[in-house]
Amino acid sequence: MDKSKQVVLSGQLKWVERIASIMDDKFRIPGTNFRFGLDPILNLIPFAGDVSGFLVSAVLLYVMAKNGVSRKVLILMAINISIDAVVGAIPLLGQVSDFYIRANTRNIKLLKEHYHEGKHTGSGNGIIAILLIVLFIVMGVILYISYLSLHWLFTRA
Repeated sequence: MDKSKQVVLSGQLKWVERIASIMDDKFRIPGTNFRFGLDPILNLIPFAGDVSGFLVSAVLLYVMAKNGVSRKVLILMAINISIDAVVGAIPLLGQVSDFYIRANTRNIKLLKEHYHEGKHTGSGNGIIAILLIVLFIVMGVILYISYLSLHWLFTRA
């Protein structure tokens, strides 16, 4: 990577890192090492909190995509954001999970590993294949359970 690209990436990484910190670990409970950010606070507002956290994460992902991060890192980051959004949408469990999942912090770690250590390079096709296989298995299990439930329901009537 040439020197000018390295400087631009370092500047973008700092900006993204500040936003991730504000969302995930800006505040500390006095007397403890437990940290949290605006994300769990925003999520106390039904729907709007979840959407705002997701949008901030999506913008950070977009910025990294524009700055030449590998496709594999983008896929891993999108998975982190998706897990945070899906689990965060579950009432009560989502509120608690926002203190622990911290997708933005995980994504900053991925970026640092990518830019400074040269990890997570490549197309990410293997990750997509694994995700599709898992998705089909989960869908198959759901359909099978639904079939069994309906069969049981109609045979008992």
